[in-house]
Amino acid sequence: MTTLRGQLLTGDALTPGEVRFGPTLTRLTHAPDAPADLLILPGFIDTHVHGGGGGDTMDGAEGIRTLARLHARHGTTTLLPTTITNPWENVMAALSAVKDVMAGGVPGGADIVGAHLEGPFISPGRLGAQPPNTALPTPDLVAQVLALNVVRAVTIAPEIEGALDAALTLGRAGVRVGVGHTRADAPTVTAFLNALHAEGIRTAATHLFNAMGGIEGRDPGVPGALLADPHTYPEVILDTIHVHPTGFRLARAATPGRVMLITDAMRAAGLGDGESELGGQRVIVKNGEARLEGGALAGSVLTMDAALRHAVQAGVPLPEASRMLSDTPARSLNLTDRGRLEVGLRADLVVLDRDLTVKAVYVGGQEIPRD
Repeated sequence: MTTLRGQLLTGDALTPGEVRFGPTLTRLTHAPDAPADLLILPGFIDTHVHGGGGGDTMDGAEGIRTLARLHARHGTTTLLPTTITNPWENVMAALSAVKDVMAGGVPGGADIVGAHLEGPFISPGRLGAQPPNTALPTPDLVAQVLALNVVRAVTIAPEIEGALDAALTLGRAGVRVGVGHTRADAPTVTAFLNALHAEGIRTAATHLFNAMGGIEGRDPGVPGALLADPHTYPEVILDTIHVHPTGFRLARAATPGRVMLITDAMRAAGLGDGESELGGQRVIVKNGEARLEGGALAGSVLTMDAALRHAVQAGVPLPEASRMLSDTPARSLNLTDRGRLEVGLRADLVVLDRDLTVKAVYVGGQEIPRD
């Protein structure tokens, strides 16, 4: 058993207290004399992360372990390794590797609860930084995905052939369905979401505002349809590069309690500026921006602790900002055993100082090495 003392984030407030835990939280008590300069928050949950520390989901098992360790050091205690559009055999190999890593866990790394299949079921006209290897979500390909029993979230462009049938099949199996990398119009997105919600399927906006066009008064587009929907959880890459501060404020105002912060990090996260790679494409990281040689953004080098700081700097109260990285993504994935500091839940904790710098991380009660 481990005991920590500090300012515990429970509900909507920080309160001085003590938390005791093994693999799960066993006791939370008030402690007026607890250190005022240590903040104890629920661990961060990243539902969309390609890589970090030099590793990438598409590399296979060792790349997945590498990215899980890098992001754990920055407070991420749960994550979904995320694929990139590739030839189908490469995508399936990556998903199989995620399943293999899940079976053994990642000592010193975040808990992996499944994969995010981002591509190849996307629009060839809205690739973003994805390689041009899109595929239609045929019943056979969807069956192959479900047979692995590892995909927890999927991104689909609603306008492509077979999209709704595939989304319904995946959603009925418990997969969260994200709308993204799409050239659909607003009515198409709305009809797609309504059909999923009629069956109680959880939905998300894959990196809201990115790879989906914009909003106009007579053409609300994909972002407008997603923000107007009363159920969808928007992912936001809050790295000060991908989304304008006004866009973040819009998402927060339109979807209260549903915005979840993600990294969309690629393998260069944690490595500083220099050359890197994404899906076989050369990436240049300069001043914290990752771009393809043609100039397109190539994911991010963001970590979740930095996303938390950006949210607070944008004026979001710390309790609300914390929920964007913990409770909200947990709810989006129906993870009922984590995301909050409550007795009986997993002991996934992040300890920070008053500047929101990570001091310690615990995954299932085990402390993560800090280099």
